[in-house]
This record gives sequence, structure tokens and C-alpha cells, in this order.
Amino acid sequence: MRDFIRANRNQISLLPPSIDEWLPENHLARFVVEVVEELDLTKLYKVYGKTGRPPYDPKLMLGMLFYGYSTGVFSSRKLEQSTYDSVAMHYVWGNYHPDHDSIATFRRRFIEELDALFVQILLIAQQMGFAKVGNVNVDGTKIQANASRHHAMSYDRIKKLELLLQEEVSKLLELAEQADEDELGLDIPTEIERRENRLEKLKEAKTVLKHRAQVKYEEEKEI
Repeated sequence: MRDFIRANRNQISLLPPSIDEWLPENHLARFVVEVVEELDLTKLYKVYGKTGRPPYDPKLMLGMLFYGYSTGVFSSRKLEQSTYDSVAMHYVWGNYHPDHDSIATFRRRFIEELDALFVQILLIAQQMGFAKVGNVNVDGTKIQANASRHHAMSYDRIKKLELLLQEEVSKLLELAEQADEDELGLDIPTEIERRENRLEKLKEAKTVLKHRAQVKYEEEKEI
């Protein structure tokens, strides 16, 4: 029988021990984390009280939402899952896994602030020479004309660019709201979340399908 390179899912992780080493230096996730650290989130922090269970840091939430939306992940459930599936999101979230209810609640609670903060992030990226941030175009070519990106843009040009980016951000937030309302995605039933139960159910499902195939074969043979 032919030899194949097969999966070895029990092998000890080959990822570097430090999460900071998981991504290349020029990865978008690094930019998102760094730029969020520089933003003024005072208005967000003031909303939280001083008692009760510690909430997730708004910096983490903001970074997650911006990185997710800019790379095409809009639903809160998929964002939650990405903290397990995506190395980049694992980096943005620093080993935490917020649940989708917390993510959706944060977005709706701070929708107005997020609007302005997302625009700030995109403006900073544009001034730093980015052409795109994930899937979002920020080069401003529609209004920059022949202006060099190495020189500061005029106030009027920045205001026009800000309006363009505001439209982009509004679309992203609308897509996020719609995704949460129309959430489809894979939702594993509670009774088969454990691997042992899934394997048992898989065997049962295969037996049913095999039986259906046999019945179909017998019916077609009689025709």
C-alpha cells in the first residue's frame, strides 16, 4: 500500500513558546494591537463600574472587532470561534476566548464610539502609507490627486478622506449587525460536543446512510 504523509494531531505544538513570536513582524494583527494601544479609550473605560466580575479590557474587544471586520469576519459567533482557530486572532486576544454574547454586547453598547475609533485607526493607517487594511481600501486615491503620501495632507483632504472612511466603517458595522441577526454557521449540538459522542453519532449516521443507499439500490433494481 502506498505511504502517505498523515496527520499527527498528538504531536507537541511546534509553535514558539511566546505568543509574540507567532506572527511575522509585518502582520496586520500586530499593527492593530499597536495602534489600539495608542488610542484614547477613556470614554469606554468610564462606562464600567468598579464592582462585579472583571470585564474584558476594551482594548482587547476593540482590537478583535476591528481585525475581524477588516478581514471579513463579522458575526460574533465566528469571532469567538476565531480565537481558537486563527493564530492572528489568538495573538490579538492574547490567549483569551470571549464568548459571542460578550462580543455582541460590547459592539452594541459602544456602537457610536466604535464608529469614530475605527475611522481613527484607518486614518492612522493611511497616514502611515497603507494602501489597504485587511479588505478596507484606505489609499484615498479618489481625493488625493497627485499629492505625495510622504507629505502631510491638507485639512480639507483629510476631512474628505475621513468621510470616505466613515462610509466604509458604517458598512462594516452594518454587516456585523446583520451577521449576528442572520447567524447561520456550524452549530454543533450540545449532546455531541465531546469527541466520544461525535464518533458514536458519526457511526450511527454512516449506518443510516448505508441503509438508505441499499434501499435506493434495491428500488432502482426493480425498475
